[in-house]
Amino acid sequence: MKGVVLTGAGISAESGVPVFRGDDGLWEGHRIEDVATPEGFARDAETVHRFYNGRRRRLLEVEPNAAHLALARLAREWAGELVLVTQNIDDLHERAGSPEVVHLHGELLKSRCTACGVVRECRDDLSRASLCEVCDGIDCLRPHVVWFGERPFHLGEIEQALDSADWFVSIGTSGRVYPAAGFVLAAKAGGARTLELNLDPGALASSFDESRSGRAGELVPAWVEEVLAAG
Repeated sequence: MKGVVLTGAGISAESGVPVFRGDDGLWEGHRIEDVATPEGFARDAETVHRFYNGRRRRLLEVEPNAAHLALARLAREWAGELVLVTQNIDDLHERAGSPEVVHLHGELLKSRCTACGVVRECRDDLSRASLCEVCDGIDCLRPHVVWFGERPFHLGEIEQALDSADWFVSIGTSGRVYPAAGFVLAAKAGGARTLELNLDPGALASSFDESRSGRAGELVPAWVEEVLAAG
């Protein structure tokens, strides 16, 4: 048996991680174009660094919740193959104990050098004066996250997993952000059973075989119990 789980902002919101953006198109008071695009970084790198520095510091203050812990338990105890994909850039799945996490949109606690391409752990603030420890370049480090206009990571690996999955579960996603929003249809095309666990039904709720509404911290542990009981 093989299962694919996709998690979105809804699972980490219960830990206190702010969701991506509101209906006003702002992200924590900033225009998306200013802090989440390559053009915004090229125009004002210091503002972008300050924005992600603040998010990085806040991330280090929160903890995984019951949903993260339940998925880590599933990875440990289920006899089948589990592929855990997240749209989130936090490390809460890893801190909860999930051994392998596929980060579709990158990782906030990593930096990437635009000169040599090296990706390294990053828990401190970045600025234009930050030095790449590999190539000694200055003004070349950026957050290792996927911005608008950039290609998400690991798409080929995810597509292969969806093609061969027996079931696919989406947790805390809006169903509006592609390519992740299309994963349910890809999974169904491969014959997978599909389930949505969400605070409210997402934009593609009708595409799932089943949709359950409620808090991730309650829905996910209950669903994991079902999977483990079924073997």
